[in-house]
Formats: sequence, C-alpha cells, structure tokens
Amino acid sequence: MSVVPSSLLPASAVPVFRGRIGRDVHSGHYAVPHRYRLHLAPSGPGCLSVALVHGLLGLDDTLPLTVLPETPDTPDGGYTALRPLYDASAHLYRGPAAAPVLSDGWTGRIVTTHAPDILRDLALRFRGDGGLDLLPEDHRDEIDAVADLCERSVNRAAQRAGELGLDDTDAHRDPLAVLFAALGDLERRLTGGPYVLGDAPTLADVHVWVTLVQLDTVHRWHLDAAAMDRVAGHPALWAYAQRLASRPEFARHLDIDAVLRRHRAHCRGREAAGAAIRIVDWTGASA
Repeated sequence: MSVVPSSLLPASAVPVFRGRIGRDVHSGHYAVPHRYRLHLAPSGPGCLSVALVHGLLGLDDTLPLTVLPETPDTPDGGYTALRPLYDASAHLYRGPAAAPVLSDGWTGRIVTTHAPDILRDLALRFRGDGGLDLLPEDHRDEIDAVADLCERSVNRAAQRAGELGLDDTDAHRDPLAVLFAALGDLERRLTGGPYVLGDAPTLADVHVWVTLVQLDTVHRWHLDAAAMDRVAGHPALWAYAQRLASRPEFARHLDIDAVLRRHRAHCRGREAAGAAIRIVDWTGASA
C-alpha cells in the first residue's frame, strides 16, 4: 500500500494508512477470522466508535482488540506500543504512532488508521451469517448524512462556539444556532422510534451516541449554562443516550473519567458555567 511521505506533508498533517478490507482473496486484505487486530484508545471518540461497532458485532473471538492507555505516551501524541507496527509499515515513518490501528497479523503491518473506513469495513465484512447489519444498503446515504451532521453541525459547531468565547454573544450565535438545529433534527428522528433510523441499531446510532458523549462530557466545559440548558431541552435524544448507555455493548468501553483526563491533557480552552451541568449520568451507566 502507499503512504504519503511525511516529508511531503505540512507539519500539521498526519500520514494516514488507508488500506481496506475487501470481499474476497483478490482484494489483498480480505476478511478472515483471526487475521486482523484492532488497537484502540476508547477515551478518544474515533476509537470509541470503533470499539462500539466491534462490540455490537460480537467480534471478540474473530478480531481481537487491544486496549491502549487513555492518553498517548509519546510527546508527538502517539503510543510506544504501536511504534513497531508503524515502522514496519512505512519506511522512515516520522509521524506519531497514533490510534486507531487495524493491523494485519499475516504481514505484521498496518491496514488502516482511518476510523471511518474501519467502521464501514467491520460492518460490511465481519457481520457473519445472520449477524447485525449496521450498514443496511437502503440506508447508507442516510447514515453518511447523519455522520456528517454529527461531525460538522454538532462536534465542530460546539467546538467553535466554545473557542469564540462566552462573552462574545454576536460571534458565537451562528455556531450555536447550527448546533441547536442539528440537535432538533436528531430529536425529531428519535421521537418516533428507538433508534435513529428505525427499529434496529445502525452505524448512525454509533455516530450519534459517541457525539452525545462528547457533547455532554467534553464540549459542555466550554459552553455557558444557557447554552447547555438548550442542549438539554431535547428529551427524546437524551433518553435515547441514557438507554443505550445501559447496554453492555455501549457501556463496556465507556470510561468518562478517562475521556475527561484525555481532554484536559490537551485542552487549552477556558472553562464556562456549563461545566457544572451534566445531562446523562454516564459514570453510573458505565459502572
């Protein structure tokens, strides 16, 4: 596989391995039980999403999972334990040995470090006979739209609102409006059914639930009390979040203290009044 040399990338960019799991032996990387391994730090949202899919599909025996420490242990934001995989996969690799990683036990190299690709390949290639279909063909465009909504209109909007400063109401009105509109959209989706797209969980639920974890445990530290009161004013959405948090597949890798410690380790934003408010008892749900 090809990897963009780190010397050709801007300093802020991280080289990404983008191999894919194919359908059969002609694809190079194809789905075989016990061939691959996941390396995840579930305190981060991308890794938590992958861990949830791994649990929902029941892949403990098929595709082993290695849980990494909650915070990276190297100055560049990587993990010492992953360095041999990165070194074996790209000559003179100089970026951080970051998670998530899907590695190939047959070659001793990395297949991909791109969380969205890992989510899709697990859902498509490791479902098994009669397994849970997290990426139904007739809902794939809708699932992609929900993922984009979560990333752009919730995560990025909340981040932007916090960065703009809570005493600058004119400046942060727009990102908050985007955030509230997105939460209203999700609220409407969940008013009529138990899951985002109907009666069974899909990747859309993974995207939404992890986004709600981040909003209620990380972004709330940088939003004021009035904003968080409006965030909380979506009863179907937060009841859904609490209900899924009580399921073993969701609660298994959720460690709120680890999420907060990871956030504080690199956060440079200022704390706001919303920090005192928590909508869901995530700690109790995951205990």
